[in-house]
Amino acid sequence: MSEKIRVRFAPSPTGEPHVGNIRTAIFDWLLARQTGGEFVVRIEDTDRARAVEGTVELIIEALKWLGIDWDEGPDIGGKYAPYMQSERLPLYHDAADRLVAAGRAYKCYCSTERLAAVRETRAKQNATGYDRHCRNISDDERRRMEANGETPVVRFKMPLEGATTVNDLIRGEVTFDNRLVDDFVMLKSDGFPTYHLAHLVDDHEMGITHVLRGEEWLPSVPRHLQLYRALDWQPPLFAHLPIILAPDRSKLSKRHGATSLLDYRQMGYLPHTMVNFLTLLGWSLDDKTELFTQEALVEHFSIERVSKSGAIFNNDKLDWMNGYYIREMGAEELADTLREFWQTCPPPEIPALPSRELALQIAPLVQERLKTLRDAAPLVAFLFKSDIEYDSSELIQRRMDADSTRRCLEAAYDGLAALDSFDAEPIEALLRGMVKELDVKAGQLFGSLRVATTGQRIAPPLFQSLEALGRERTLDLVRAAVERL
Repeated sequence: MSEKIRVRFAPSPTGEPHVGNIRTAIFDWLLARQTGGEFVVRIEDTDRARAVEGTVELIIEALKWLGIDWDEGPDIGGKYAPYMQSERLPLYHDAADRLVAAGRAYKCYCSTERLAAVRETRAKQNATGYDRHCRNISDDERRRMEANGETPVVRFKMPLEGATTVNDLIRGEVTFDNRLVDDFVMLKSDGFPTYHLAHLVDDHEMGITHVLRGEEWLPSVPRHLQLYRALDWQPPLFAHLPIILAPDRSKLSKRHGATSLLDYRQMGYLPHTMVNFLTLLGWSLDDKTELFTQEALVEHFSIERVSKSGAIFNNDKLDWMNGYYIREMGAEELADTLREFWQTCPPPEIPALPSRELALQIAPLVQERLKTLRDAAPLVAFLFKSDIEYDSSELIQRRMDADSTRRCLEAAYDGLAALDSFDAEPIEALLRGMVKELDVKAGQLFGSLRVATTGQRIAPPLFQSLEALGRERTLDLVRAAVERL
């Protein structure tokens, strides 16, 4: 085994990358970077029936969005290329042939109909798995099957006695009874390997030292360790990560909301938020620290701190964390982030991408109110509308009537028109002084102006909003409100 830690992220291109897979990728990457090791991306595309076109590109896009880099992969190559399993078929055939020749695997000619009948019968007997029908058939019977044009699969011969033990880095020593593990398929009739054979051959050939994967793969460990023994290869170290649970402690699924990482990008979550949040699903530094820079995550990460128990995906915590990181941004960074988000996920409220100058005005208006980037567009939609829509009654604040509201708006119009500088600070000074002159409460005057200029009861800070609208647009909107009354 290599002295340098080598880990791999090996997704199947069967759909958009979901948070469980990406959490594994993050852990792999953190372990590699923390130890000065190497992180490999490999695509396990041997399940041809479930492959979805374009998924590989989405996986690469998701990793890049998160800021995760890799040392070898299908897009950049490397010393163990190719990194697409469909381009490595001879390696799997060689391994299967070697096992058959050594008597550690055999060709199985059972039809799909027979296998279905076996499953049904064994289910009634509270048994599972293949009945090993072809394990000991005669050479004459094999020749007869092949003469009939039967295309076999290749099955591994599991030991019928004894036990297989793995010393998992997270779960400690786990032992399995060999006789309870069936003779699994290694090579399908179409010539493509199953996961059990393909990943194992590639991990060996690529010098992978540590395999991090979900705990659902733990029952497959005896298959994999027996394969390693049959091939006389040194197995890697295994770490089976805790499952990600929904708040109701069931397995996280689409019925609980988004599960695709790229859905969270569209929902307006920051990439660093997702890295920080997903890392905490199963790993912790202590019982109190929740906010980490990327550098701190790399510095502190270790497999020893990964939990055995399931990790709850808490959407409220995700929103809190995302809001925190948004508020920590400088105005220029938030403006650029919002423009990038609006370019990638155009909101219906904003007809065209705002200039950077306007984005710089918008950023401080909304920063304190945002949980996600998607929250911003509805708050500033008034800046992009030619017509502000609202019911005239919304202009009239509590304990006011149409006449008193009109009087306030007319006074505001005159005062705003006469200002030397139409910036937030003099606008605020003017309107706060006007409250005393008009003998109204600040909330009454400001509420009427907010509806008149934005059409919204909830909007960004009024004075900065008026500055962003500009004098001419503001006066037009206040005049229109007066006319409505």
